[in-house]
Amino acid sequence: MPRIVIIEDEPDLAMGLRDNLEFEHNEVAHALDGASGLKLVQQKPTDLVLLDIMLPDLDGFEVCRRLRAAGYTMPIIMLTARSQEIDKVRGLELGADDYVTKPFSLRELLARINANMRRSGAWRETDGAVRVGAASVDFQRHRLVRDGQEIECSAREIALLRYLVERRGQVVSRDTLLEVVWGRPQDIATRTVDNFIVRLRKKIEPDPSKPRILLTVHGSGYKLVVD
Repeated sequence: MPRIVIIEDEPDLAMGLRDNLEFEHNEVAHALDGASGLKLVQQKPTDLVLLDIMLPDLDGFEVCRRLRAAGYTMPIIMLTARSQEIDKVRGLELGADDYVTKPFSLRELLARINANMRRSGAWRETDGAVRVGAASVDFQRHRLVRDGQEIECSAREIALLRYLVERRGQVVSRDTLLEVVWGRPQDIATRTVDNFIVRLRKKIEPDPSKPRILLTVHGSGYKLVVD
């Protein structure tokens, strides 16, 4: 089930969006300000962000900038009552994928959400089983199967694998993985990520001693390669 985070300080608007998106079989989380919205994205793998520009504390431009600087690649659609061209250009330059001006048609917004998620591959990676190395993974059901046998996986292992699959071909740092998958608790060291990677390799690699799916990029982090 795709996960969408709404960062919008108008509760009525956010509630209406949430109801419609949940009706379309999405998991939806909502934050009223920029700082809380960043935390929601960091807590759990996210497939799309609906981001208002005019927010308390951090505005939408700064939220977008921080998400892209941290390596998040999910589509970001900016929502705003401001229609000036300079605002649209700034948002796109900071990494937004689309821009919708209030008041907007709900039907149009839903179509834009669907189009952006199709382009990003969010539906393909989160609905049904995905082949990853020697295993088949159903992220919706938290189920990994290899050679016809279901292999036990923790929720954290599934979340880590899903994040890497969504960013296949990209190098993801240990710090980013700690931030996103673990929420960066004080007592967790980067070595924890390495240990989880070793466990995942045993479950998805044809030969875990010679990884060719879940690769180490020395000095940078990890990269998952899916044929």
